[in-house]
Amino acid sequence: MAEARGRDNWAHTSAVLALVANVNRDPKKTRAYKPADFDPYAQHDRRLRTVADKESLAILREALEGRKGNEHGR
Repeated sequence: MAEARGRDNWAHTSAVLALVANVNRDPKKTRAYKPADFDPYAQHDRRLRTVADKESLAILREALEGRKGNEHGR
């Protein structure tokens, strides 16, 4: 429950930080900021998703490569 409250608080805080950063940025020099750029929980979740995606792609690649030679009885 404490972690959920912390995540919620950081979601609000990171939205305000992104707003302040976007108001003060030069649009010609930098991209627009997103709240996830300032949220430590979002950055942690992004790293976990990347690892899971790499594992999923490896499994998919193995499955597709194994199927290449067996397609239509060849």
